[in-house]
Amino acid sequence: MSFATWIAFVIAGTVIAISPGSGAVLSMSHGLAYGVRKASATVLGLQLGLILVLAIAGAGVGSLLLASETAFTVVKVIGALYLIYLGVSQWRSKAESGPMASSAGLAAHPSVKKRVLTGFLTNATNPKGIIFMVAVLPQFISKDAPLLPQLLILGVTMVTIDSLVMHGYAALAASMQRLFRDARAVRIQNRFFGAVLVVVGSMLFFVKRGAQG
Repeated sequence: MSFATWIAFVIAGTVIAISPGSGAVLSMSHGLAYGVRKASATVLGLQLGLILVLAIAGAGVGSLLLASETAFTVVKVIGALYLIYLGVSQWRSKAESGPMASSAGLAAHPSVKKRVLTGFLTNATNPKGIIFMVAVLPQFISKDAPLLPQLLILGVTMVTIDSLVMHGYAALAASMQRLFRDARAVRIQNRFFGAVLVVVGSMLFFVKRGAQG
């Protein structure tokens, strides 16, 4: 892989990461509810899911998935329902008032394991991510060089970029915690992010094989 090819991938990866999606919404939601430090577990989960998607695309399994209407539909429906479930759960979360309201928003703080799992499932079941990686990744892989080293370079690069961007989204949201210290503000926060997650999840039902983004 040439340096020019890697730079092109960095640019493409940055654009992909910055583009609003389920990962960005989840990062902002957890950043606002829990703070950047606790949202890091969510971001870790997102990256584990991203690594799985990259592995699927790199191994050619993604192409097989896209070739099967049934398999693709199963992944799409699971991903959509999971985001809708997260959205409904957040919408219904109890709003707390008082000093701890700024760290409320998704009921009591879930465990690190649960936050990691939430992030992982959000990216791992996103059919748009699989479609994009299957369509884009091959463009940066040279047929004249060993596949595994290239996948490792692209994977580390993408995970680094996405981690920075998702932490940026979380930090941006966390900076507004002081505005959500009463029950009414927390309720608005819950319903806003809950509604956004439901909308993003619902949109996945309309994703078609071969579609971009």
